[in-house]
Amino acid sequence: MSLFDQDVDDRWSLQFPQLYTPGQQNLYFNKLEFGKCVLYSIYSSLVLFFVPFGTMINSVRSDGKAVADYQSFALTAQTCLLIVVSVQMGLDTSYWTAVNHLFIWGSLAVYFAITFTMYSDGSYLVFTASFPFIGTARNILNQPNVWLAIFLCVTLCVLPVVGFRFLKMLLRPTISDKVSSRVRELRKRPPVPLPQRRLQRSISRRSGYAFSHQHGFGALITSGRNMRHKSPFGLTGSFSPNSEKHKH
Repeated sequence: MSLFDQDVDDRWSLQFPQLYTPGQQNLYFNKLEFGKCVLYSIYSSLVLFFVPFGTMINSVRSDGKAVADYQSFALTAQTCLLIVVSVQMGLDTSYWTAVNHLFIWGSLAVYFAITFTMYSDGSYLVFTASFPFIGTARNILNQPNVWLAIFLCVTLCVLPVVGFRFLKMLLRPTISDKVSSRVRELRKRPPVPLPQRRLQRSISRRSGYAFSHQHGFGALITSGRNMRHKSPFGLTGSFSPNSEKHKH
């Protein structure tokens, strides 16, 4: 079990350490919460049983045949159950990713695919003893009153939970509700602009080769120390034939 039920990053966790308090004190897993879970389970079980039962007990198809048989009722009840659970999972999901969509809505798609396969003509012909209820899925799931029962089950099972959480958040907000509200307010505020620093660039006249050394050769060149030896070309820097005559 997690220490807190609010999904925040490390920055908000360090800024609001009181989020760890309910988990450390077992406020989300105790006898009272277990009793609430048991009562809701009993309530939802009654809804998932009696709503499909009351919908199908005196119902007939468009051709006048009755649909109140055991297998049709079982298929309707399990379809209501799976859709109710999927809707509740969707409402409890705060951050939707591709994995969430794949497992939640993909499970529904796989369920209907398996259901129509189990009640198909091909399954009956291949495994006659295992799949005797041929055509039950297509005869039930095309009835409007069945989908009305599914809608009523979803409404009766989900609406009390949503209403209870809404009233509790307004009247007696928990630490997680207060922190999440505070986080939303802080995220809506515009970010504080950072002070702009003016960069002062100094122009260097050193070459790349001289800059790679610690002091460079600029002082050596300007001082003329490297030019004190006598040059055979004279002071003018050009070759003079008279200089050779003076040597001889």
